[in-house]
Amino acid sequence: MFPAEIVQPRRPGPCWPSVAPCGACVLQPPPLDAARAAFVYAFPLDRLLPRFKFHRDLAAGRLLVQAMAGAFRERPRPDALVPVPLHRDRLRSRGYDQALELARPLARALSIPLRSDLLLRARATAPQSQLDARDRQRNLRGAFRVPPSATAVPGHVALVDDVMTTGATLHAAAQALRRAGVARVEAWVCARVP
Repeated sequence: MFPAEIVQPRRPGPCWPSVAPCGACVLQPPPLDAARAAFVYAFPLDRLLPRFKFHRDLAAGRLLVQAMAGAFRERPRPDALVPVPLHRDRLRSRGYDQALELARPLARALSIPLRSDLLLRARATAPQSQLDARDRQRNLRGAFRVPPSATAVPGHVALVDDVMTTGATLHAAAQALRRAGVARVEAWVCARVP
């Protein structure tokens, strides 16, 4: 496995890693303050993560959580970890939520509160893996929201997910959290597609 600390600062955003923010980022800053990945999505992670995500290989999940905990142990602590939720229809068909299965033991390992109540997927979307970058963004418009029942919205959260490809899912989730009053949103993922 290839360890990778991939950090995407809030400014610059889509123009990262340039020195100065582009005009688009100045007018509309990206919703994520940073995106951190424990690994680059390459062999053997490209075999291990799908086994965990699509075939319920929870032993692979435990190994991934250990790696994430090691990678993020020295990071400044957010107020809460928030797993990127599945829509209830996808959860029903898959049988479990891989982001929650990563976030729950990661929260325990790092002694960070888990807030699985803070974000929900309000509508079913097409699988992102079947879409190009532009369609991924369109697919996720309005897909996430913070439920009215969510109490005490934290000021700083880290979204937890398995893989970051284009970042569209994490950006859409971060936008919903920002609308609810979260001041700082990071993404903590197991792997980042280069």
